[in-house]
This record gives sequence, C-alpha cells and structure tokens, in this order.
Amino acid sequence: MTARRLKTTLILATLAVSGLALLSWTQPWFTLSLTQGTHAGSSVDVGGDAAGPAVAALGLAGLALGAALGIAGRAFRIVFGVLELLIGASLVTSAVIALADPASASSQKVTELTGVSGDSAVHELVRTAAPTAWPFVALAAGVLLAVLGVVVGVTFRRWPGPNRKFETTHDDTQAPDAVDSWDELSRGEDPTR
Repeated sequence: MTARRLKTTLILATLAVSGLALLSWTQPWFTLSLTQGTHAGSSVDVGGDAAGPAVAALGLAGLALGAALGIAGRAFRIVFGVLELLIGASLVTSAVIALADPASASSQKVTELTGVSGDSAVHELVRTAAPTAWPFVALAAGVLLAVLGVVVGVTFRRWPGPNRKFETTHDDTQAPDAVDSWDELSRGEDPTR
C-alpha cells in the first residue's frame, strides 16, 4: 500500500467509524419493561441520547479529528493518533457502563415517564432491560477508533506531507517592488542587478 493510500484509508476509516458512533447515539439502546405505574408491563425504548450521552460528543470529536488528520503536519499526527486512541477508549467506556447497568443508564427516561427518581427506586421499577444492537455498535466503533489511533501513531512517518497550499514559504527571489527600487537608486545602488 502506498503512503498516500494508507493516509487516505486511515482518514476515511476514522470518519466512517466516527459517523457510525454518532449514528448509534441516535438509535434506541434498550427496551425496558416497568413493573408499576401507568407504564407497567409496557415496553419503553431508551435511546442512546439518554443511555450514552457522551457518545455524541465523542463521535463529533472523531469526525473533527479525521478532518484535521488530512492537513496535519508530522508533529500533530502523533498527537492526533493519541487523541484518536483516547476517543475510542472513551466510547468503549461509555458503552460498557451503559451495558453493565441498563437501569442506571436509563434512569433519566424512567424518571421522565414515571416521576420516580433515585437509583434504587428506578432499579425497582425496571423489570427487564433488553439491549438492542446499537450499544454494541458504539462499543465496536470505540474499539475500531482506538485501533485506528494506534495505526496512525505507528505509520505517521510514512504519510506524505501536507499540500503546498498549507505550507508557508519565504521566497527570496521575489521581484522587488517600485519602492525598493527607488530606495536603492537613492542610495546609489543599481536596482537591476
């Protein structure tokens, strides 16, 4: 694989996986069954916005990081690789916390529906909590982002540099302007040399 293709593949993969994490945040993560109240026996869907609120910010951060990798110089690539690893680890943590205790992750939605708040009271109301595929998608996106961050950190030296339009150059062979020529004439120097 060429260096340019490697860079393009890693950037596109970062953008795609971050977009997938953001998509997972918009989908239902759990289906709850409550034991009492007006919603007793009915199923309640809890979205990723309630069960994993940090996933949206992490997905957006991954998208921004993917875009920044396209123009980053050598020094920033390693920093961005580490950041991508941390974003991935944070996504994994968010998904694992939600999957480990769906009732706590869904407490905001349960409180909205029933008016009952407090960790132990919400746990008593939730009879069952069945996860959908979306928290696992967020978990997988986090793992993939972490792996991509490691690959960026390992291969950043092979990447081609940014395009010339992003570099600042100082060209000493610039043609002198009229004021410089006049000043040279005033000092008795030949401006045509």
